[in-house]
Amino acid sequence: MSGTGEEWQVVRGRKGAPRNSKTPKLSSNLTNCQEPLDVRKTVERIRCTVSELRCEEFWKEWKELLLVAGSAVLSEPLRRKNNESLTGQVGMIRDERVSQHLQCVCYGLGSFSSCVSARYQLAMLLLLLDAGQIPPNDCSIYDPVFTSGEKDVLKELGVTVLPENEEGKHLTTKPTVFYLMHCGKALYNNLLWKNWSTQHLPLMIIIGNSFHGMRDRAIERDFKRDYSYITQALSVCEENRLPCPSRMIDIFSDTAIITFPSCGLNRLPQSSWTALPEPQYQHCPDLEIIQKEATR
Repeated sequence: MSGTGEEWQVVRGRKGAPRNSKTPKLSSNLTNCQEPLDVRKTVERIRCTVSELRCEEFWKEWKELLLVAGSAVLSEPLRRKNNESLTGQVGMIRDERVSQHLQCVCYGLGSFSSCVSARYQLAMLLLLLDAGQIPPNDCSIYDPVFTSGEKDVLKELGVTVLPENEEGKHLTTKPTVFYLMHCGKALYNNLLWKNWSTQHLPLMIIIGNSFHGMRDRAIERDFKRDYSYITQALSVCEENRLPCPSRMIDIFSDTAIITFPSCGLNRLPQSSWTALPEPQYQHCPDLEIIQKEATR
């Protein structure tokens, strides 16, 4: 997530390290001093950025990987129905396949009116919605740093602004793309916890930070303790790295499409699906996300 008044800072560490997660701090004084946002001009700027990205070679690869992942996820609920149906119902199921489409949830986008990286990430989201034939009103979006003007921009673009901070704890009941660019590890961990079952995980596509990258940059003992659901997901998910041109490394670095095929979930022991404690993060002084209490 991006800061409300400045671009989030890029920490340049060892070679191969990703850009910093966007970790904003809410500032009521800064928000109150902001000038009203020109909604029309901001929408035009975002649409120009969409047109720019559409001409990029790397976008074609993103689109292809999304379509492959989307096709697999959309077939999941129908596969289950096929297994449960009688032979005479197959035609009905085939007809339902035509009418299905993906939904989308986006967290942690940041202040796209003041942060160039967040604006490009929003433009990429709009491209992905178009490519995946996801109606904009079926895309729910939230970041506690959004100003009232930015919410107006998002509504003008047709997406749905969520009314409250879910902390990533969104239960998936339909095939859904989760767009989580440079978000904190706790957001991913919360999302996995909420959907930790063989019924819900296969319905998810995550576009965001590589799980393998998260693990490789962390202290193993602490990572397993604090982010147990990401740790378990590493052994059952399929992760495809998304290309990123060098000039956009601060915007799209370390990004992957992550899915959870049903066949892979069988690799976890049955005990993994029971007694699922909600993450608490009492050992994490820097949680990288804004919790619900802070936004009230």
